[in-house]
Amino acid sequence: MAFLCPTQFASNQPNDARNVVFQRFLRSQTRSPLLALLALFCLLLVSGCQWTSSGQNAAGTRLYEQGQYSAALQQFQKVISTNPQNPDGYYNLAATTHRLGTLRREPDLIEQAESLYNQCLDHDPNHVECHRGLAVLLVDSGRPDRAFALLKNWASRNPINAEPRIELARLYEEHGEPQTALKYLEDAVQQNANNSRAWLALANLREKSGDITQALQNYQRALALNAGSPQVTERVAALSRQLNGNMEANAFNGGTQIATPLQYNTTRY
Repeated sequence: MAFLCPTQFASNQPNDARNVVFQRFLRSQTRSPLLALLALFCLLLVSGCQWTSSGQNAAGTRLYEQGQYSAALQQFQKVISTNPQNPDGYYNLAATTHRLGTLRREPDLIEQAESLYNQCLDHDPNHVECHRGLAVLLVDSGRPDRAFALLKNWASRNPINAEPRIELARLYEEHGEPQTALKYLEDAVQQNANNSRAWLALANLREKSGDITQALQNYQRALALNAGSPQVTERVAALSRQLNGNMEANAFNGGTQIATPLQYNTTRY
């Protein structure tokens, strides 16, 4: 259940409602002081709801990471009560309910988690973590065909978005189809050459297949796009050492290349 990491908070998302209210506030200043005050009040109200739900999401995430799932549920339920339009609140609530349902082996909780994932997608049709969580739930409950359909439909609705293709690649790899996964990842980097997750996933898959040279280049591209990733830095260093070792061994043995055993990594993308 490594996908359960509810750390995407509402405060990190663009706030269209707040922007609309702010624009109304600016226009109203030239027409009516009363309208200006009303617009300002609405702006503060929307902003306050966003800050409150962000704090509740953060508090719930800390509790989740500590294994206090019931307490985390209470925090995420507060998010929905404070801001019923917050997709991250629905995702966090779904992920925690999913976790509890799996631990307790309670089908009712799994069914509830599925409903919450779908509510999250109703509010944000491109929520990456939610698509991943729902896909895992569908696979775990014996419906892999539904999981593939979910992600393929997402990809078809977003032909230039790399994220659905990254998630499809993950699903195909987990089902023993690395070549299909590779095609989706190559498509993902073509659609968005600046997506570090796509390059990281491609590097990871190529490393597992033994294509170390290409994997290193892909890791380096991912690192250039996301320089603060220690895991990617470690993989670049490890593969560089491995390739240098192979070259030295090849030279020492008169041109007869000796392959260094692969050291698979657990880098997540």
